[in-house]
Amino acid sequence: MAKAHSENQALLRCADGTVKQKNLLTGTEVWTVPGRGHRPLSAPNQDISPIDHSQDGHHCAFCSARYFETPPEKSRVVQYADGSWETLQNVPASQLFNQTAQFRRIPNLFEIVSYNYWNLNHGHVPSAEESQRMALYLADPAGFEHVMRVVRMRLGASGVSTEELAEMTDAKLLPHATGFFSGGHDVIVAKDHYIPGAENKSQLASSGTLSADAHFQYMQFTADTMRDLYQLNDHVRYVACFQNWLKPAGASFDHLHKQAVAIDELPVQIEAELERLRIDREIYDGIINVAATRKLILAQNEHAVALAGIGHRFPSVAIWPLGPAYNPWEATPEQMRGVSDLVHAVHAATGADVPCNEEWYHCPPDISSSMRWRLLVKWRISTLAGFEGGTRIYLNTINPWEVREHLLPRLFELRESGHIANMALGDECRISPKDLR
Repeated sequence: MAKAHSENQALLRCADGTVKQKNLLTGTEVWTVPGRGHRPLSAPNQDISPIDHSQDGHHCAFCSARYFETPPEKSRVVQYADGSWETLQNVPASQLFNQTAQFRRIPNLFEIVSYNYWNLNHGHVPSAEESQRMALYLADPAGFEHVMRVVRMRLGASGVSTEELAEMTDAKLLPHATGFFSGGHDVIVAKDHYIPGAENKSQLASSGTLSADAHFQYMQFTADTMRDLYQLNDHVRYVACFQNWLKPAGASFDHLHKQAVAIDELPVQIEAELERLRIDREIYDGIINVAATRKLILAQNEHAVALAGIGHRFPSVAIWPLGPAYNPWEATPEQMRGVSDLVHAVHAATGADVPCNEEWYHCPPDISSSMRWRLLVKWRISTLAGFEGGTRIYLNTINPWEVREHLLPRLFELRESGHIANMALGDECRISPKDLR
């Protein structure tokens, strides 16, 4: 009875049309009030000025002609003329422009959790492999010049004056480069700033404008990055993974990229979910059951399901891998492709003009639990204000049914055109809690 009651409380429509939601995993309470939801998803002031194609490859620091403006890359994904893909490790500076990377893994220039944090709090120092990689990169004159340039750039942005930088010797500058080779905050950057053939600056290249094949590579490359960051040192408890798309969602550049950050404690949300799961081992069944019985399923394939999110501060879509629980880096290629296809479809249907976050949640590897990997795509189309801060009740302008109504027609169009992979949509889907077994 208690379980049925909690599922009933997850999504309620009041007599006046107000929709009340309660997130079964977090307890977050969300209301959608009639009359507040008729707002456009995309920003009204998009830049539609013409693109200066003489600057292609130079539009921002993440672009393909500006590799020397970011820290030394750790690896890259390339595609050959025959359509095959390959991941290359530790490309020397003198060879960075021999071919264009489809995706690059680079250290974040301004880390959330810095190398100094790991070094001073946990005694972290570069491994033998990392030290060798740094030595080899610096032995290349182009690599040495690259590293010195980026170190000066970071110090200057941190407040060191031009005069002070001019007085610093190479010996004083070099220690500031250690984090480029042994840090715990990486960025996975896509190649294109604008879609191929773009005519104006609103035509940005996003997750949804990638091909389904390229998006799979992007997802797999990200999962591999997470696996590697867990090996940074013994004090890493969790690797946070997310994507901020467009500045209203927290992006520094309107250039497609994901981030992975190693931290030394469990996030509050993960701890809360683990505790709820300990008390109710069938809590995920309840979420799937609510979504299925309330007609909130958007898309499904053999390996994953996408549903309109319930109880989130922003309109959201959740993508859940099916079958036994596993973590991203443990997925088989077939499983990762299934998850990737649904994430790609959600982004494509949402549109590149909608600010959004993509958040990955997974089970910490050092904890034995049935916690499941899942992803959330959140549309950042409203601003939290005083009502939310004072009540901890969040006003979400679009309820889950409206999310479904907004996305489904577009998903059918994209499936028909072949831009997204083939998948069941809407009422074609057949999902039940047993699919999580």
